[in-house]
Amino acid sequence: MEINFSENSKLTDFKSVYFIGIGGIGMSALARYFKALNYSVGGYDKTPSPLTDQLMHEGCSVHFEDRGENLPLEFQDVLSTLIIITPAIPQNHGELNHVRQAGYTILKRSEVLGLITQSMKGLCVAGTHGKTTTSTLLAHILHSSKWECSAFLGGISTNFNSNLLISSKSEYAVIEADEFDRSFLRLSPYGAIITSADPDHLDIYGTAEKFQEGFQLYANRINPLGFLVLKEGLPFTSLAKTITYAVGSDTADFRASNLRVSGESFLMDVIFKNTQWNDIELGVPGIHNAENALGCIALLVQLGMTESEIRMGLKTFRGVKRRFEYIIREKNLIYIDDYAHHPKEIEALIDSVRLMYPTKKITGIFQPHLFSRTADFMDSFAEELSRLDEILVMPIYPARELPIAGITSDVLLEKINNPQKKLVDAKNIGKEIAKSNLEVLLTIGAGDIDRIVNLLKKQLNNEQQL
Repeated sequence: MEINFSENSKLTDFKSVYFIGIGGIGMSALARYFKALNYSVGGYDKTPSPLTDQLMHEGCSVHFEDRGENLPLEFQDVLSTLIIITPAIPQNHGELNHVRQAGYTILKRSEVLGLITQSMKGLCVAGTHGKTTTSTLLAHILHSSKWECSAFLGGISTNFNSNLLISSKSEYAVIEADEFDRSFLRLSPYGAIITSADPDHLDIYGTAEKFQEGFQLYANRINPLGFLVLKEGLPFTSLAKTITYAVGSDTADFRASNLRVSGESFLMDVIFKNTQWNDIELGVPGIHNAENALGCIALLVQLGMTESEIRMGLKTFRGVKRRFEYIIREKNLIYIDDYAHHPKEIEALIDSVRLMYPTKKITGIFQPHLFSRTADFMDSFAEELSRLDEILVMPIYPARELPIAGITSDVLLEKINNPQKKLVDAKNIGKEIAKSNLEVLLTIGAGDIDRIVNLLKKQLNNEQQL
């Protein structure tokens, strides 16, 4: 595949690809893509993680210290090395400043993704919530059928244990369209799903109105010969055909109803046009996952996929790492890990858990993500977390940010209307959990809370065996 980066250059001009921020979920998918095409691939990341461990296992060169001008030898040739950067890297980073001054070709991840997919029919999934699960489910259904697809995802699929698919046969590319830093405006979708547009990333957009404007600009980029699958109620318009979907609606083009648990199965009925599909089984449970599945059904029906192919893909989907992921699923103990980091996501998570386990005590461990997001949604976070039976709040995970005066987990905890609440750091979570009479445990957040998951799993399994 030949991709023009400028009027006078193409992908084959480069022999090496160097990532500044290689451990990010989207960056690692691109790293895997270039590695599959036999480029020399390496890069920097701030800290080791399971993703960087896997990239190193697959043959990528990864380091964790800012080397400034002393890049690894195979990436020192300015003309033959492409640099790919993530906006999460601070502007004073030594390697970033070196490659800028040295004259390397530098592109953002979103720019590269847009270029790679220019020759494909992009099926792009955007939304404040649900885009990772929806895009991964869409990719799974296509991948497990004769249709196939390539895919660049923002999470690790449990089915194929990767965030990347490459197909030499399919014209379709499933792409998670990220609104952060307006990255999705680099894409040119043939078909698109917009799952939600609740304001977020206000440190980037400034206002809720500007955030919504970004999604409208994304909708404007859809091929007029293609289509937009839109969650009913969202205000966006497109020159492409628009199809709405919603759970529990009487007016959307695609409607899901009768959500229910039957034994170990999660089922729903779907109605569209003059058609009704009964007893559709979802491989992953939850109200929010039913809505994600409905968006995929609407898109795949537009493409012409058969009911049997869609049903099989939905039933065999095993989810995404850290999206309603069952860590322990026993009669006396349920442990679910979830990436929810916005009040609406936490609301959907708790709603789904209450539907499935209506009589059980629900304990949550929440790690707020970003000082700015905590400031923007402090009261909403407190309102949703108050719905849990017990809540442990960890310190705010700063990611790329410096602290904001008056924005702390202590302040959030004070606002939570729940007598069973406590501030706890990672070192002491095991001790606190040991004191609790657990029935359903949730770990919630997008920071590094995932690093305690296996420790808690081991502790809880040991306690069950005593």
